[in-house]
Amino acid sequence: MQDALCTVLIDGFEHRLVSGERLIDALKTLDIDVPHVCYLKALGPLQTCDTCLVEINGDLVRGCAATVHEGDVIVTSSPRARQAREEGMDRILSKHELYCTVCENNTGDCQLHNTFANMDIAIQRYPFKRKPYQKDESNAFYTYDPDQCILCGRCVEACQNVEVNETLSIDYSSPHPRVLWDGGKPIGQSSCVSCGHCVTVCPCNALLERTMQPDAGPFTAIPAVTKRPLIDLVKALEDTTGTPPVTAVSKIDIALRQSEIKRTKTVCTYCGVGCSFEMWTRDRHILKVQPMEQAPVNGISTCIKGKFGWDFVNAKERLTTPLIREYGKFRPASWDEALDLVATRLTTIHEQHGSKSIGFIGSSKASNEEAYLTQKIARLIFRTNSVDNSSRYCQNPATQGLFRTVGYGGDAGSIKDIEAASLVILVGSNTAECHPVIASRIKSSHKLHGQKLLVVDPRKHEMAERADIYLKAKASTDLVWACATARYIFDHGLEDKAFLQQHVNGVEEFRASLEPFTLEFAERMTGLSQAQIVQAAEMIAHAPTICLLWAMGITQHSHGSDTSTALSNLLLVTGNYGRPGTGGYPMRGHNNVQGASDFGCLKNVYPGYEKVTDQEARERWARAWGVAPEYLSGEVGLDNFSMVEKAAKGELKAMVVIGEETAIADADTRNVIEAFSKIDFLVVLDMFVSRTAEFADVVLPACPSVEKDGTFTNTERRIQRFYQVMEPLGDSWPDWRILTELARRLGHDWGYTHPSQIMAECAGIAKMFAGVSYERLEGWKSLQWPVNADGSDTPVLYTDGFHFPDRKARLFALTWEEPAEAADGQFDLMLDNGRLLEHFQSTNQTGRGPRIKHESPNWFVEVSPELAAERGIEDGTWLRVISRRAEVEVRATITDRVSGNTLYIPIHQSKPGVNTLTGEHRDTEVNTPAYKELAVRIEKLPKPKGEPPLPYRNHRYGRRTPNLGPSAEQKWERREYAEPPATIEHPETL
Repeated sequence: MQDALCTVLIDGFEHRLVSGERLIDALKTLDIDVPHVCYLKALGPLQTCDTCLVEINGDLVRGCAATVHEGDVIVTSSPRARQAREEGMDRILSKHELYCTVCENNTGDCQLHNTFANMDIAIQRYPFKRKPYQKDESNAFYTYDPDQCILCGRCVEACQNVEVNETLSIDYSSPHPRVLWDGGKPIGQSSCVSCGHCVTVCPCNALLERTMQPDAGPFTAIPAVTKRPLIDLVKALEDTTGTPPVTAVSKIDIALRQSEIKRTKTVCTYCGVGCSFEMWTRDRHILKVQPMEQAPVNGISTCIKGKFGWDFVNAKERLTTPLIREYGKFRPASWDEALDLVATRLTTIHEQHGSKSIGFIGSSKASNEEAYLTQKIARLIFRTNSVDNSSRYCQNPATQGLFRTVGYGGDAGSIKDIEAASLVILVGSNTAECHPVIASRIKSSHKLHGQKLLVVDPRKHEMAERADIYLKAKASTDLVWACATARYIFDHGLEDKAFLQQHVNGVEEFRASLEPFTLEFAERMTGLSQAQIVQAAEMIAHAPTICLLWAMGITQHSHGSDTSTALSNLLLVTGNYGRPGTGGYPMRGHNNVQGASDFGCLKNVYPGYEKVTDQEARERWARAWGVAPEYLSGEVGLDNFSMVEKAAKGELKAMVVIGEETAIADADTRNVIEAFSKIDFLVVLDMFVSRTAEFADVVLPACPSVEKDGTFTNTERRIQRFYQVMEPLGDSWPDWRILTELARRLGHDWGYTHPSQIMAECAGIAKMFAGVSYERLEGWKSLQWPVNADGSDTPVLYTDGFHFPDRKARLFALTWEEPAEAADGQFDLMLDNGRLLEHFQSTNQTGRGPRIKHESPNWFVEVSPELAAERGIEDGTWLRVISRRAEVEVRATITDRVSGNTLYIPIHQSKPGVNTLTGEHRDTEVNTPAYKELAVRIEKLPKPKGEPPLPYRNHRYGRRTPNLGPSAEQKWERREYAEPPATIEHPETL
């Protein structure tokens, strides 16, 4: 539907504009740039700076807040409007000292500098007055300088209503207002999660990345003892010559800096949200990460890792040359020697022991193209389907649940659908820490737009605290409440009858299978009251649209596939598929764990989820690869779990592991170490000598995403390009080049010179990616699979039916089974485990610099206040945590995030790690380890407890200050304030 247009008169000329559009945006489409400082389209009108005043129908109004209406007479350049705007700018400059040429932020996108320069103001009329505050340097990633703060409120709006961390505020009743963290705490002792959103939106240098300080420009690193007199001299000069000459010098400075600074679009290398942004570099120095409004997933949002977690790129531990093990030690080698050795050894093992003797683990952090080559080498050269990726450890049960019920193994819609849903349900998903940008979208919709939030989790994390209904169900019982809810909905006639009749098979059989799931049974098994279950069921049944998100709190159980199926069943019962704002969303953990599976790094499917057992699919792939169909194996291969198991038995002789920490990530660490110690030949491609690489015979130095081109696929099935930011460090190579060179040595000279050729090959074979090309992914463009040959994609799945031959979904009957491991008399506690916001997996990336480690440097185990009181445990008490397999020593953190006899431990520690304690029990459908089913006991140790393992400076101890964002009304109500163009006595206090 087209936007309605209206006719307006602007500066004497008639124009057709979109009715209701913000005036400042509408004028921009006509290349009329009204000065503005506080306005940012992504934040909306704040009305705090008074620099965008224009005349509409004779009235002086703020262009950021005004909207376009039929018949408006708009004058943008009248003397009255110009005088008012200059008064607004003068008021800003009374709070901000313009010393642009020696300012780190004078890089071309300083909104304040650019607006001031474009306004061509002759002289600053109000003198700059310092504020009685010191620069806050307590945060590891950014600084706040109150003396440079213009009180525009952008940072407060971003924190309160976009990121919704609710840390920042402005107290306009103060004699000297400033931005406050938790009402007045130092940043480093507040609830600030260092997402960097405030820094991104700051229009000047008040909030500034530490990586920009002090050497962002030619003169910015001048010592303070020299810089201060120089600034004073320049400011005195301004009073005689006026500002234009000094501004001209600053423009020259901008040009000099921009000639040195490279801005490159990239995609985040951490979680599965798929944030994209520009990375600013000078040579190998990463100046900053700058989110852009046109980024399709995140816009201007980031988290601590995406914004600041890039120290690993230049870490001194980076591998820069191949390593070969000799006499138990690594020695440097040339690429020719290392690749020749790998090719020779793999060929020999293959010839002597056959295709089943070799396994490949592709990387969930490498590109789609590299995943494609991994499975191509396995299937075409070594004739094995034993290829897998880390989705085996996290999301395969969710994919299985979706395959059973709706047919595609991916999110039903987009993050925008999650934002738009009437009700969001989070089950076993610590979204605010594991997928923070998605969490911010939910928090914003919940806070500002009436979205309801239902959270089911044994741990009271941030999203549970914010929920309208929070259900603290016992671990491993989510299938029970989901099925009981479905039964309640059927029993009370609340199911979507029309949807079920038209779009779903197996309804009656499924309804019959729900007979055991009474409210009484659910109460007994889950620990939830019947009233709680009914309340949640009523909320679910009456919600117009529902998005249900789940993650490893569901999948990493012995029956994770069944529970995932139960959740998808519940969505079908209520008709919540195939429409905007509906569907199931299994949250993908790694940046490309979705893509690694999509592009064939699974034991049973080719790229595009075409089964290796399907004769037609095998024939098509064989033709494309130039071999006979019988040459490709039709037998399902080994997965991660089975490869390690077979290696321990001596049946799997060789493995190639690409960018995965199998030695840490797999369950039961002792068995993994035993397997890797026994295997005949292990090749690892990685950026560091990881724990897995320590067992390798050959280690090949790979590149991070910023040193290569490629594509990633995020949790919402969105394929995005990332571009090479800098050259590979030392003699490291991109994985796609390593694999191409290895294939050539194995007799398959594929000749790829760029990843675009690899994508083109895959798109020419896999139906799901038929229309994917680098041209269609240029810049900020993206595609959500399946992608038709004409380039049209699928933001919402199932709008024209489900992915089965009859186009109907399938309700899948389930039965309740006990978890494989539970607490008992000897092991009386359950140990939950998962991620922390500030870290990622085994910290091979986030642990390579001091800044993120500063936030949470130590391992710890969370203990509930009641358990702590019962057993005399305090913050910092050393505990021995003992499972049925091993034990670790770790200090306690007392918190109500956990309750009763459930503990929680982060997964990021590697030596020893939580998987020292976990066992071989798993989801037998897909072989995902049941990491969350971990029974333990604890013993206090007589060690000095020392400092708290989670430092009190950590954001988790902060106290948020929720509000509705910056209030221009409060500013206008101050005695000192008068509407421009009137002059005032003390503008610096506003």
